[in-house]
Amino acid sequence: MTVHVIDGGLSTELERLGAKIQGELWTGRALLEDPAVVAEAHRAFALAGAEVVISSSYQLSRQGFEEIGLTAADADEALRQSIRVAKDAVAGTNAKVAASIGPYGAVLHDGSEYRGVYAVGQAELEKFHSERLAVLLEESPDYLAIETISNVVEAKALAQVLKNVDVPKWFSFTAGSSELLWSGEKVEDAVREIAELPNLVAVGFNCVAPELVAGLAERIKPLINAEIIAYPNRGGTWDSAAGVWLGNEPRELASWLDEWTAAGVTWVGGCCSTDSRDIAAVKDALGR
Repeated sequence: MTVHVIDGGLSTELERLGAKIQGELWTGRALLEDPAVVAEAHRAFALAGAEVVISSSYQLSRQGFEEIGLTAADADEALRQSIRVAKDAVAGTNAKVAASIGPYGAVLHDGSEYRGVYAVGQAELEKFHSERLAVLLEESPDYLAIETISNVVEAKALAQVLKNVDVPKWFSFTAGSSELLWSGEKVEDAVREIAELPNLVAVGFNCVAPELVAGLAERIKPLINAEIIAYPNRGGTWDSAAGVWLGNEPRELASWLDEWTAAGVTWVGGCCSTDSRDIAAVKDALGR
């Protein structure tokens, strides 16, 4: 069985390199203020063995930029730049670039993606994602990383937006248990909405507790024809007021590999509180 390795938490790697990423734009702030450090983070993951690095577009949107006094045009250029910076960073390595398509909740910068309840409907979500996707596709990313999706309505909206997009993609949900999304809806109900998307290479979970991965993977295995991807947090609880993770799991990311691969996971990486050293350790463990 071949296991593909993707990158770890971009925000965590940026902080390790000295970048400041707090505020409404999160990693997008580093992209605007110091694109060189974003490139350094991407390259660190590639050199650690990541086959795919994920762009810094997770929290970039016209809505988010306008709320802090910038323009829609500024947002679109930042989205384009997120792909260009990542591509330049991994040039000369074997790594590919995935455009991060984060959830609507991320631009609210209040932890909404960890509650899964938005005050907007499917039509608004389709418009939000269509705008961002069109701009990101202008830069021809190798993959689309649709990530941290926490409710069924956003899965439905994204299924509509992506139904004619043939770029290789993975779809990654986030959940608070091994059965339910943060919205309280069944994981299976969300997966069924996106299971027939074209060129869907993997379906799985990110920004979840590592101990949930195996159970979630087993739950979705009968519903998909794609591979299973997992890039969980190191562990802990997100404090949206302080903008930090509390009580991180001290256990190494690589130590979960046997459990995850036994459950069918074939794409592995890390999310919050994981950095390039964790990805290097995962790559090393797989090599052994």
